[in-house]
Amino acid sequence: MSVSTATIAAKKRPFFTRTDLLGLLFISPWLIGFIVFTLFPFLASLFLSLTDWKVVGGWNFIGLDNYLHMVDGTDSKFFPSMRATIYFAVVAVPGNQVIALLLALLLSKKSPFIAVFRTFFYIPAIATGVGTAYLWAQIFSTHGGLLNSALEAVGIPSIPWLYSLTWSMPALIIVALWNSGQSMLIYLAALQGVPQTLYDAASVDGAGPFGKFRFVTLPSITPAMFFNIVLGFIGSFQVFTTAFIITQGGPADTTLFFTLYLFRVAFRDLRMGYAAGLAWVLFMIIMVITVVQLVVSRYWVYYEGATPGAAAGPR
Repeated sequence: MSVSTATIAAKKRPFFTRTDLLGLLFISPWLIGFIVFTLFPFLASLFLSLTDWKVVGGWNFIGLDNYLHMVDGTDSKFFPSMRATIYFAVVAVPGNQVIALLLALLLSKKSPFIAVFRTFFYIPAIATGVGTAYLWAQIFSTHGGLLNSALEAVGIPSIPWLYSLTWSMPALIIVALWNSGQSMLIYLAALQGVPQTLYDAASVDGAGPFGKFRFVTLPSITPAMFFNIVLGFIGSFQVFTTAFIITQGGPADTTLFFTLYLFRVAFRDLRMGYAAGLAWVLFMIIMVITVVQLVVSRYWVYYEGATPGAAAGPR
């Protein structure tokens, strides 16, 4: 062995050093917390989904029977709860993005009281879920509710919002649309980052306000739009509080969201094994939707210095 080769071999870094040990010790609180409170429950729920555990008593390993019961017609609530959740997501998420973007465009203008207006529109995002749900339950009340009183004042008959097969879901969608503060804030930050030089160049080319919005503003904020849409769909498939407090899944299961049904199976029926299977189905649905959005984003999300087709990186 030559001297240079021996020197290189001598300087080769050991597999585990004292520095590595110190690093692990520093992050050990996080590692222990992650393993105990996240990774172990995650894997345990997967195992429970393969059993018939009902909290009280023993359990039996039943394989994929829980998942088969969801789709073979045995479970009469699985598909209605999934339809209600998809209906809510398909309507509420795009509507929320439109309202949030319009608010952000208005609040990006210079005004002496613009900070106050921004605060007012952001308040719903930090309001407590349970308190807000009770407030909206009073607003939608059939007798003396604020919304029906306003409708009657202009000659429109009152609507049984929370007791109608037709209007119960739109009522919950209205609650979701009201809470646009978080998306609005992200759009507002994105609008502040659009270079003024792009608007100046568009003006030189003869673009009007709509042309600037179409060809400058929208492409520039597509990363923020993509972020809001992904989080919006994840949140919409996990909506629980509004339905639990306002409608309790009724009437006739029209607002029985998937998470509400999962809650009933787990904590009312005490069928923890089946509830774990439902949770894993929800996880897989959210993961598939997110992956699809990530793949599709490369065709419409624009990052500075790249074309939309290259937004997701090299293919």
